[in-house]
Amino acid sequence: MKKVLSMILAVLMIFGMAAIAGCEEKKDEALKVGVLYISPKDDGGYSQAHAEGIAEAKAKFGDKIIVSEIENVNDTDVTATNNAIDNLVNNGCKLIFTTSYGYMDPTEAAAKKYPDVKFCHCSGYKTNDTNMDAYFGQIETGRYLAGIVAGKMTSNNKLGYVAAFPIPEVIRGINAYTLGAKSVNPDVTVQVVWTNTWFDPATEKAAAEALLAAGVDVMAQHQDSPSAIEAAEAAGAYATGYDLTYSGAPDAYLTAPLWGWGVYYTYKIQQVLDGQWKVENYWGGMKEGVAKLDELSALVSEDAKAAVEAARPMVTEQGNAFVFSGPIYNQQGELMVAEGESISYGDQMGMKWFVQGVIGEIPS
Repeated sequence: MKKVLSMILAVLMIFGMAAIAGCEEKKDEALKVGVLYISPKDDGGYSQAHAEGIAEAKAKFGDKIIVSEIENVNDTDVTATNNAIDNLVNNGCKLIFTTSYGYMDPTEAAAKKYPDVKFCHCSGYKTNDTNMDAYFGQIETGRYLAGIVAGKMTSNNKLGYVAAFPIPEVIRGINAYTLGAKSVNPDVTVQVVWTNTWFDPATEKAAAEALLAAGVDVMAQHQDSPSAIEAAEAAGAYATGYDLTYSGAPDAYLTAPLWGWGVYYTYKIQQVLDGQWKVENYWGGMKEGVAKLDELSALVSEDAKAAVEAARPMVTEQGNAFVFSGPIYNQQGELMVAEGESISYGDQMGMKWFVQGVIGEIPS
């Protein structure tokens, strides 16, 4: 009997060890995904929008993926960016998302250094043929519609824009907002102040306050905190935000162009899980759900709501091709895009000029 019991125990131990090995194997098979953020995950803006998209992917895929996230990596600090990417790779990440424009060159270098890791870089233009691609969205669609709201809500035709860096991404946004505003109010102007920061609440607030002091009555922003919205409320002005819905300034907030990054992150992670990952330059818009316009707040007039709804179908269906369709003139009044034409993708990615109606210069 003892011999029989010993044999049974031995068999159970073997099965137990196999089960444990199976669990370990399953765990090892989980795709390890890394993410770099330029600011805190709860910054109330850009990084939080990305983090919420990653959270959607985690909820969808469950234990099929393991996510490692690193916050507050300054994209102007090459050493810090390199170290962060190295840490993710050393942690076993095989798919890495770098979510800010300034990460582009370090991501390109890392892709060469780690050929077995797949890299996706947000808002840049560099890719390679094997393991690095790029992604962004046609957020200018949301900015155009937000501009329509601002153009209808201003009482003195003076709009303000707190802008981050003078790169094509930010310039496109300013132009799209201005084109939207001028489509319903030809007399409107958009005054720009540069901060040369992505996330610096104090600097963003000071820039907004300077615009408000100059008479601006509707504020817009390409920044990662809601400081400009808060400054607008304190001054009795309106504001359109960016990245996320903001409930902290109920007497100012009108709407905002929003990101739906979960659409992209689930799409790209699924590619890897299916063994179908490919290098591409992703550029989804409102049609795909990557770019959106927030619900219009109770402050928005019925006139403004009607103007947005009149433009929304064309903006949704045609995307940036509609936003940047001619005729478009530059600040000097020169025709840049003829009627019936639209600015090409390549020219949008390299945009370094302002449309008519923008007040301000683009630093060289």
